[in-house]
Order: sequence, then structure tokens, then C-alpha cells
Amino acid sequence: MPSPVPEQITTTIETIYRSESGRVLATLVRLLGDLDLAEEAMHEAFATALVVWPQTGIPDKPRPWLISTARFKAIDGIRRRARFDRSQKDLMLYMEARINEASPDNEEIEDDRLRLIFTCCHPALPPEGQVALTLREVCGLTTEEIARAFLVTPATLAQRIVRAKSLIRDKAIPYQVPSTQELPTRLGVVLLVVYLIFNEGYSAKATGVELTREAIRLARLLLDLLPEPEVMGLLGLMLLQESRRAARTSPDSDLILLEQQDRSLWNKQQIAEGIALTENALRSRRFGAYTLQAAIAAVHSESPSVAATDWRQITLLYDLLLRIQPSPVIELNRAVALAMCEGPEHGLSLIDDLLTREQLSHYHLAYSARADMCRRLGRIPEARASYEKALALASQESDRRFLAKRLEELK
Repeated sequence: MPSPVPEQITTTIETIYRSESGRVLATLVRLLGDLDLAEEAMHEAFATALVVWPQTGIPDKPRPWLISTARFKAIDGIRRRARFDRSQKDLMLYMEARINEASPDNEEIEDDRLRLIFTCCHPALPPEGQVALTLREVCGLTTEEIARAFLVTPATLAQRIVRAKSLIRDKAIPYQVPSTQELPTRLGVVLLVVYLIFNEGYSAKATGVELTREAIRLARLLLDLLPEPEVMGLLGLMLLQESRRAARTSPDSDLILLEQQDRSLWNKQQIAEGIALTENALRSRRFGAYTLQAAIAAVHSESPSVAATDWRQITLLYDLLLRIQPSPVIELNRAVALAMCEGPEHGLSLIDDLLTREQLSHYHLAYSARADMCRRLGRIPEARASYEKALALASQESDRRFLAKRLEELK
């Protein structure tokens, strides 16, 4: 019977899995040429790490170790299947040659995740499958986390992933970046995926910094590949949002709202780069939703305080954003901005209307925004009820602590 794995080693391996599994899988797909085989080999490599690393120690560079181990696990698996199924012999010889010829240490490793994103976002897949599969396979997010982002059930999300993987296999979708002619039409979904990666990392989780850095890195790669205005706008938006990371949480990991943040902690270099990218995108006049969101973030970044913020300009930018990307969440953000211009009564009226819609009926931030309007109006019982509803819907621990603190303050 194997001895138990020390808790510290287990925790470290879990952290490595969270931060490195996407990169490991992407490289294995290139080496093995098969998504399911790569996924199986990756999980076997991590299982081996749980056995080996407590005795040998964690390698200085865990990723190459995991990739190398997974390659050998894949070869062993192919050989086992070939012994029981003679029809697999030719496939075994082909796969062994492919795996042994491809080096896991060459320069292609840095671009592997970009290739995998374009594969998962292939137009042969349904749009919802493209995004779900990429978040699952490239970023290593759980089915539950992705389902939360799309406001659907985990079972529905899992079905999308299974269907998308089947289509990749059945249609022999290639693992490659599309040609120059194909790139413009396939860029939109890729940008959405990159931004969802960023948002997952920006939600103040332990691995958040790694995810946001990875999203920004992928956006830079995309900008080098295709210097389109919306790529500039997305990169600008992520930099402007990331610039506030140090001020967004307390030492105890509690959320700090924009109005209470210490703006001296904001990263001025990221702000300057983000604003420059946003201005370049706006000058092109071919911008879209990401650039407009970046413009809103830029107004906040240039303001010395909440009171000095040009909320009227932000409201107008939300108006433009709603024209090209109608969304109840954007309407909610516009309602909050309008309340800063015209008073909380106006914002509360708009939010109450939005909460009658199915899309926001389970969105905790909508109830949190409503509670804040009621609090500002002195309608304390209503504020408590809305905070309690938001708390019941919130899943992130940091959000729950913030809402619980708000409720306590109302006493």
C-alpha cells in the first residue's frame, strides 16, 4: 500500500496543475496530434508526479518534466493497445515516430496554446462549444467555473465540450494557426476566449495573476500576428483592468471597491500602455466592444477620484457599447454609471427593470448593485434583503465576504 502524499506536496502539485496544465496539454496536442490522447497522457503525468515528487522533490522546471513523462505514458498506452489490437500496430509505429521526432523543448512551445486556441475555436464547431472547449482545455478551468461564466448549468456545459471534441476528431480539424486569409473571420471568438481567461484570473483567486498574465501574453501574440484595432482594444482593456490589481483587495483578500481604492497603488506603466493602445484603436474608427470597454476603463484610470470621474462620458460610452453589443450586464453597468450622474433613484428604477429579466435573475452583482442604491437612499430593509439575495447567489469566497461585511455594516 503506497504511503500517503504529504499535504504540502499535494497542494503544490494542485497549484502547478492549475497554472501549467493548459501549457502542458497544448504542447502534448502538438506532439501527439490527438486531443483525447494528450489529455489522458497529461493526467497520467500528474498522477505520476504525486507518486514520484514526494521522494525526489519537485523539479525546478515542472513543465518539461510533466511533458516528457506524458510523452512516455502516451507511447506506453499506444503499445498496450497495439498488443491487444493488431489493427493498431501501424498507428503505434506512426505515433511513436511522431512523438520521438518532435522535441518538447523547441521554440514552438511558447506558441502551443495559441495554436490550441485556434483549433478549439475552429468554425466547424458551434460558437458555444468553441469557447467552452478552449476554456476547459487551454486554461484548465473546471466545468463549473465555465458554466458560471455563461450562466448555464454544468451539465449543459459538459455536453457542449463533449460535442466539440467529437467534431474535432470526426472532422480531423488541424492543430495550427489559420492562414492570413482566414484570420479576420476567426478572430472574434479567439478574442472572447482570451478575455474570459483574463476575467477568470481577475476574480481574485490564488492563481489569478498567472491567468491574467497568460491572457495578456496571448493578446500580445495576437497583436503581433494580426494588428487589428480590436486586438489593440482588448489588450488595452486588460492592461487597464490589471493595473488596479494591487488596490482591489486588502491584505486579507477582501474586495475593495473602486471608490475606496488607493489609486497610488495603480500600475502607472500599465495604465499608460493601456491608454495608448485604446487611443490607437479609437483613431482607426474600426473599433468594437473591447475598445469601448477600454475607453471606459481609461476614463476611470485618468480620474483622481470617484467624485472627479466624468460619469457622463462613461454613460455615453455605455450607450455606444449597447448599440453594437446589447447585453443586460452592460445595461446594469450603465444604470450604475447613470446613478452617479442623476442620483440613485434613477439607477434603482433601471436595475429593478433589469431584474425582471431571466438573464439577471441569478446574477449576484445585480442584487448587490440594487442593495447599494437602496443603501444610498436610506432604504435599509430593502438594502438588507438585496444583499442577502446577492450573498445567496455569490460563489466566490471574496464576494461572499464582501457582501457579508456590507450586511454587518447595515446593523
